[in-house]
Amino acid sequence: MNEEQLNNWLNKRKERREQLNAADLLSKMRLQEMSALSTAITLLESTRKDDQKIANELINLSLPYSGNSIRIGITGVPGVGKSTFIESFGKVLLNAGKRIAVLAIDPSSEFSGGSILGDKTRMEELSLMDNVFIRPSPAGKTLGGVARKTRESILLCEAAGFDIILIETVGVGQSETMVHSMVDFFLLLMLAGAGDELQGIKRGIMEMADSLVITKADGDNIQKAKLASREYQNAMHLFPPNPNGWIAKAMTCSSVQGENLEQVWQTIESFINQTTLNGWFSKKRHIQDKFWFQETLKDLILDRFFLDETNEHEIAQAESDVIDGKISSFQAAENVFQTYINKQNGTKL
Repeated sequence: MNEEQLNNWLNKRKERREQLNAADLLSKMRLQEMSALSTAITLLESTRKDDQKIANELINLSLPYSGNSIRIGITGVPGVGKSTFIESFGKVLLNAGKRIAVLAIDPSSEFSGGSILGDKTRMEELSLMDNVFIRPSPAGKTLGGVARKTRESILLCEAAGFDIILIETVGVGQSETMVHSMVDFFLLLMLAGAGDELQGIKRGIMEMADSLVITKADGDNIQKAKLASREYQNAMHLFPPNPNGWIAKAMTCSSVQGENLEQVWQTIESFINQTTLNGWFSKKRHIQDKFWFQETLKDLILDRFFLDETNEHEIAQAESDVIDGKISSFQAAENVFQTYINKQNGTKL
């Protein structure tokens, strides 16, 4: 591409951006145009103020059409076969007449910040099927590997008419609390024959799981997988009762051979039916809405603090004093914060 071609491409790209508006995007999304949904999520992930303005307007317009999907979080250590599971499980969902959106949270490159693994290339068959939308997003530095703005992406996928939203995370190792706080059903994938220490599984993660699936239950591994499933089922009975009244299930599956994947879907359907009847489904959604309101507010406050150039000197001086051992980290933070509060009060006065 020569300089003239590059300039033409940039100018056309600029024109397309200037023509973007939330109402048109939503109309196209409602007509199930995948390119419109991709554009909408790109706007969400953008750091440009004009993009963020359109994205926020689009989210508000999408709210009346959101909330009608089943949101499923899928986690597990790298190597457990999350993408392979999703590809096979997705076919089961398609056969059940569902439209599926996969928000695959990819590890981020330290250099570019972009996705490394490219889940779309790891789900080759599923990505080519009708009624499927796959969006890999770089995890960045976000807690638990959940990409920034993932929850808003869920709302957009729902507005675009998807019945099932699958959220694949980077894997256990960081806190998965963020994933749990945006889904209806939390699925933990495990390997047979690997100890808890090797898999990095903590009791808290297992307590959050609504179901635990031992993957790769095929060939010589079938008996090991069945044994592991029984052991985990016994262990989960020892956990405190879940307020939603559900008892987590442990089972096995083979993504390669397609074994027991229908059982996984039946378990999820049973969970949704039970929690809908006892009122927990809607209650949990309301709790999540409140949680994300508070999280977003915290982020905005932190951004304003650290992006405020008038705080740079105080922060730099405090960091230097902490490194030199002149003051504790806690006292230094309190001093900087108090200085900031005094400035804010002075501004108001």
